[in-house]
Order: sequence, then C-alpha cells, then structure tokens
Amino acid sequence: MAGHKAFDLSGRVAVVTGGNGGIGRGIALGLAEAGASVAILARNEEKNRAVLGELEKLGVKAVAIRLDVTRRSELAPAMEEVERRLGPVDILVNNAGIAIMKGALEVDAASWDRVLETNLNSVFLLSQIAGRSMVKRRSGGKIINIASEYSRFGSPMVPAYSASKGGVVQLTKSMAIELAPHNIQVNAILPGWIWSEMTAPVKEMPLYNEIIQRTPAGRFGEPEELAGAAIFLASKASDFVTGSTVYVDGGYAIR
Repeated sequence: MAGHKAFDLSGRVAVVTGGNGGIGRGIALGLAEAGASVAILARNEEKNRAVLGELEKLGVKAVAIRLDVTRRSELAPAMEEVERRLGPVDILVNNAGIAIMKGALEVDAASWDRVLETNLNSVFLLSQIAGRSMVKRRSGGKIINIASEYSRFGSPMVPAYSASKGGVVQLTKSMAIELAPHNIQVNAILPGWIWSEMTAPVKEMPLYNEIIQRTPAGRFGEPEELAGAAIFLASKASDFVTGSTVYVDGGYAIR
C-alpha cells in the first residue's frame, strides 16, 4: 500500500495509557487525527475529561477511563471496557510512566518498586492482555512502547527510571519475536527531552544547558512531535517493522 492511505487508521481502535497529558496526549490526538478511535487510560479524571473533549472534537469515537496502571487487578477490566465501548483493540500504546529523582544509594525500595511497576510491569501486563486478544482474533495488531533515551544511557539521578526503560526495550524485542508470526508488530519509541510536567523542572537546572548544547536541534521537543512516529508504527506502513527502537530526540543520541 502506498501513499497516505498506508497511514490511515480509520476503523482501528487504539489505547493510550497516560493519554491525558504530555507525550500521551500528543500521541492520542495524533492517532485520532489519523482516523483511529481512541481510549485514554489515566489516573486524573479532570485531565481525562479535557483530553476526551479534544478527541471528540476531531470527530472520532473516544473514551476516557480512570486507571492507575499499578493496580494489576484493574488492567483487564479496563481493556474489556474499551472493547465494549469501542471494539477490539488493534493498537496499544504503553506510555504511562513516572520518574523519582533519587540516586541508587538514596532511593528506597518502595520508590524503586513504584517506578518499576508503573514503567515496566504495566507494559508487560497490558501487552500480554492485548497480545492474547489479538492472537485469539487472528487480527494482527500493533504494540508501541514508550521507552527513553535512558533506555540507552545510565543516569545517576534516576536509576530506577533508567532501569525500567532499559527493560522496556528488551521486552519490546522479546515480544516482537514471539508475536511476529501472528502479524503483531511490537516497537518502541525513544523520546529525547520533550516538554512535559515530568521534564519542566529541568529548565531550572544546570543540566538544561547541557541538554541544549548536546541536542543538534538545539531545543526540547514538543509532545505533538511524537505523533508522527506513533502513527507510522500504528499503521500498515510499518507492517515489516518490528522489534525496532525509533528515536525522536532532535539528534541527542548521535553525540
């Protein structure tokens, strides 16, 4: 399939965790603009309602479901609700994530567990739920995991985050191998420094100037700039792409 039709997501159902702000919102709106019905799963009901309104203005079917991805018992019911309201899930974007700024000698076990549960365990569990459904339906599908530059680089500031995002990349590769025979592609997007609530405090740190100097584009990215990569990986245009890591970082990783 050639041309813009390869990127058309009409008739597809997408789930975006953490889809009520930052990168998740940017991706959710991008998928909707490409024609997908979109479900956002996130904790803050007020933000959920706001983004739901934006999605509905684009003329697509959309739902917002309150979900804390660390509550394992609530994951399957949330996905089942999406299927009841929108139809079977074709695209899963595992975006929900947190960072706790404590070094390896300072971070407590509870904080470590919370980061790993949010950033890695939920990715596995939701991918397992979606993957099993896709395999059973023999429908094919797309799983897109939001990793990080810190999947590649170490960080003395956020070792739990770095470890979790490194795990996301390895999980992506492993699931890609297992699910490829079922026409399910599993890929990861590695954002660079993107403006969000999580990264906003960095502007007041000496680290900010280091980032700008290292990034060839000379700036932070905007959440909406992740949408193009997500649409590609969610569409038929990427049917022969699996187990890949796609950098969206203004060139940060090449230096």
